[in-house]
Amino acid sequence: MNPFLRNTLAVIAGLVIGSIVNMSIILISGSIIPPPNGADVTTTEGLQATMHLFEPKHFLFPFLAHAIGTFAGALTTALSAASSKTKLAFVIGAFFLFGGITMVFTLPSPIWFSIVDLVFAYLPMAYLASKIAVKKKI
Repeated sequence: MNPFLRNTLAVIAGLVIGSIVNMSIILISGSIIPPPNGADVTTTEGLQATMHLFEPKHFLFPFLAHAIGTFAGALTTALSAASSKTKLAFVIGAFFLFGGITMVFTLPSPIWFSIVDLVFAYLPMAYLASKIAVKKKI
């Protein structure tokens, strides 16, 4: 297969897999750590209006969703790519980082969560995934 085509498909696969993992974790999070009483987590407007009710424990699964989703997407891309595995893993990390930055401006989350999420969930997970994939030498 043409390396450019294979790399393009690897990035698309990484975005799809990362997004599925992210949303799966978000969807199960409410059954493990229920949202606060009165919080509407079904809409962005509901989250914006009730974010003040959330405790630190409620931010665990969003962080894990962002970190594990980015890791899964970057690993998928790095393992599937024909070349430039590290660069392409970072493309996935940057894509999800852009989503995280958008989330910070959309949802009024505590500053500590925004910092922890943006600093530790995206590019470090892409780096870790790329190191694992390059070490495997597939």
